[in-house]
Amino acid sequence: MDNQSGTDRYSNPAAASILPTSSTSPGTSSSRRRLGPAEWPTIDGPLGLSHDDSLEHARRFFKLGFLCLPFLWAVNCFYFWPVLRHPNAHDSHPDLRRYLVGSAIGFLLFAAILSSWALTFAIGGEHLFGDVWKELVMYNVAEKYGLTGWI
Repeated sequence: MDNQSGTDRYSNPAAASILPTSSTSPGTSSSRRRLGPAEWPTIDGPLGLSHDDSLEHARRFFKLGFLCLPFLWAVNCFYFWPVLRHPNAHDSHPDLRRYLVGSAIGFLLFAAILSSWALTFAIGGEHLFGDVWKELVMYNVAEKYGLTGWI
């Protein structure tokens, strides 16, 4: 609700601008303007979700990230980037930022683990693992189980 007029700001078409509003005082230059609150919680502006639907979608992406779909955490952070980048500039639900920060932390942990695993195998290889390397690599699985004779 808008405190001054008592109307719902989401139903007022005049308040739903695509570009953020700027406020300047007469004594400040245009290079020092501060942007006002953005109207939309998603990166696609008026084509995206409203503030009411954004919490449900952010919660769904956050929980699905735990079901071996951690790239949904990255999608969650990207899609709700305006809320993640400027937390105080949005009149969204307080739990929305909690889900977005959790998604960002989860994706960063996943990316760090995946990168360290890939680099361990790419750099270390047979020198690091010794004789166990032949059991770990995937390119000799067909030979190991006799699946190359039919080709």
